[in-house]
Amino acid sequence: MNRHTALLSIATLTIFLGASAAQTPPAGTQNPPGLEETTARPARVGPPPPSASAVQLEIQADKLRADKSFADAMDYYRAAIKKAATAGLWNKIGITELQFGRQKDAIKSFNRAIKLDPKLGEAYNNRGAVYYITGAQQQAEAERAGKSVPGGALKNYRKAVSEYHKALAIREDNASYHSNLGTAFFALREFPTAIDEYTRAMQIDPDVFQHRSQTGILAHMSSPEDRAYYSFVLARIYAKAGDLDRSLEYLRKAMEDGYKEIDSVFKDQEFAILRKDPRFAALMSNKPAAIPQ
Repeated sequence: MNRHTALLSIATLTIFLGASAAQTPPAGTQNPPGLEETTARPARVGPPPPSASAVQLEIQADKLRADKSFADAMDYYRAAIKKAATAGLWNKIGITELQFGRQKDAIKSFNRAIKLDPKLGEAYNNRGAVYYITGAQQQAEAERAGKSVPGGALKNYRKAVSEYHKALAIREDNASYHSNLGTAFFALREFPTAIDEYTRAMQIDPDVFQHRSQTGILAHMSSPEDRAYYSFVLARIYAKAGDLDRSLEYLRKAMEDGYKEIDSVFKDQEFAILRKDPRFAALMSNKPAAIPQ
């Protein structure tokens, strides 16, 4: 496969479920699966019962969504919203629409969530995710055609940045918001700012970059070079923080993805402590071969 023909998942772009009246986990603690897992399963439930309350319908919808029965989940969410139109429900509908690839519909649902609750940071974050994903898709299409990054993609990345800033204005200590913002800046190739956001995210939650598709929608970067640099950046951030295990993990990934300036690890001050670790010497003396793209 040509290295420019596929989207490569390398950064977790977290989508949050909003708060609602239903007796479900608190906002931000339950996230949908990755885009690569959105194939809906056959329906295993009947239509939403008219006698069910909004809370009961939402709980069932959450279960169906977790089971990847997205069409059924949508039916139950919409039945619930007819009885109690809450910001949290519109946020969940937007997420489900995004899982179907309906970005425009998802934006409309997130807009409704924000209109009902302007302080629902998750909805701003999720709206930013839609813009980011749209931009990444536009960029990938252009690269497959041998063209440069289109203005439309850059515009969507900037919209994503704006939305993440709005989410952070509501809750600055959310690691995923900072991580998502860093990913948008990374796409814009504003690397120093991206690194600052990634660092802040890691300070809030050291595990933020370990979350995979089961807890969010994966962001995509179309360039293998960006993938390699991303891994190197995380290796440097973790090394500076003293987390040598994860630094070595991402350093290995950077080499496997073909990072061309890997020898800078011998000079960068951030890697000073890591260079004293025997595992570093072992890794660098037996560098893993780059995986063909």
